Amino acid sequence: MGVKVRKRNGAWWVFIDHNGVRKAKKIGTRQAAEKVKRELEALLALGDTGCLSKPKLEPTFAAYSEGWLDTYAELHCKPSTVASYRQLLRLYLVPWFGPVALRRITRDSVRDFLANMATKTRAKRKTQGEKAVSQEPQSTLSRNTLRLALSTLRVILNHAMDDGLIDRNPAVRLGKFTKTEKPKAQAQALTREEVEQFLQATQEICPDYYPLFLTAVRGGLRRGELVAVRWGDIQFGTSEEDPNRYIYVQRNYVQGAFTTPKSKKARRVDLSRELRKALMELRDKRLLEAFLEGKASIADDLVFPSQTGDTVLDPDNLVHYYFLPALEKAGLRKIRFHDLRHTFGSLLIQDGASLTYVKEQMGHSSIQVTVDVYGHLIPGANITWLDGLDRKTSPQQTATQAQPEPLDATSRSINVKKCS
Repeated sequence: MGVKVRKRNGAWWVFIDHNGVRKAKKIGTRQAAEKVKRELEALLALGDTGCLSKPKLEPTFAAYSEGWLDTYAELHCKPSTVASYRQLLRLYLVPWFGPVALRRITRDSVRDFLANMATKTRAKRKTQGEKAVSQEPQSTLSRNTLRLALSTLRVILNHAMDDGLIDRNPAVRLGKFTKTEKPKAQAQALTREEVEQFLQATQEICPDYYPLFLTAVRGGLRRGELVAVRWGDIQFGTSEEDPNRYIYVQRNYVQGAFTTPKSKKARRVDLSRELRKALMELRDKRLLEAFLEGKASIADDLVFPSQTGDTVLDPDNLVHYYFLPALEKAGLRKIRFHDLRHTFGSLLIQDGASLTYVKEQMGHSSIQVTVDVYGHLIPGANITWLDGLDRKTSPQQTATQAQPEPLDATSRSINVKKCS
């Protein structure tokens, strides 16, 4: 007898057993279910049995979103994605929609939220060492922040629809309010000469991480994938002529935790001869160190650990303390670490590799992603195909023989006399 809350198949349900009448309703989150339970108990205590046919479910956005993070996002999303959801909820969504019941969130209220976000500003603090010394002029939130906030709201309300708490999602088809007029930043790639300059600089200022940077430009791994590679992930092959040589990329290191690669699928990245040689030299060095320490295997050891040798190399430290100084040493423009991955894809395309092969090596979810990101990097040398259109076509190459030009009256009379 009474009202109970139970968890079933990952969702929370409210079960009612009152005077022989039994009802069950999936609520979705524990917080929402507990709120509905209290409301139903109060109604039944007053003798109102109308709730048995249609319970009044009015969880707030704050309560539902908190439960959604715990029961869905934490279980099905990557740590970096969950961290992004939490930040967007804490900074923007909960302050605006928090106390509002889910059913009272309307399309107009979502538009008002976006309009407020578009004019919202945030201060940029300038620091000196550990201490903030001044504040720079405030800047408006980026369009990308608006897009991410709207996307998070839309995802949560979609789940509320699945739980039967709302009839429609007021946050759908509002993308036009978050479109930016600024063009998307295109990928940058180093030339072959610049790659050589960069690698030479790494050998001078951080020789221990030269194999890591060589792996970045010869294998196109993301920075989180690089620091997560273990020796057991590398297949060296029997010789440099053996095509069965590759890195099995199956982990990514993001937000202080190991997870799957971005596409959620492992992939094989082929080893070039130069990269194979560099990694084998590093492996032999590590094997000797392990032998002296009494270890029988290094298969589970990280290929590129931190300076201490037993912890994961922080990707941010990799960029600030090694990558950027190497660029400066090489006299190159400032680019992102991720542009080393773009360099890998660009050079493959310039060498004539098929887009399918580039897609497989880089682990893109579809070949359309490969075309969208690297299509503009296809070399201008292909203009020779257009120059070929300027070549004159000889009569023998034409499909239809050229017709003789019409004769004038004089020519016709001469031909007549000759024939006669």
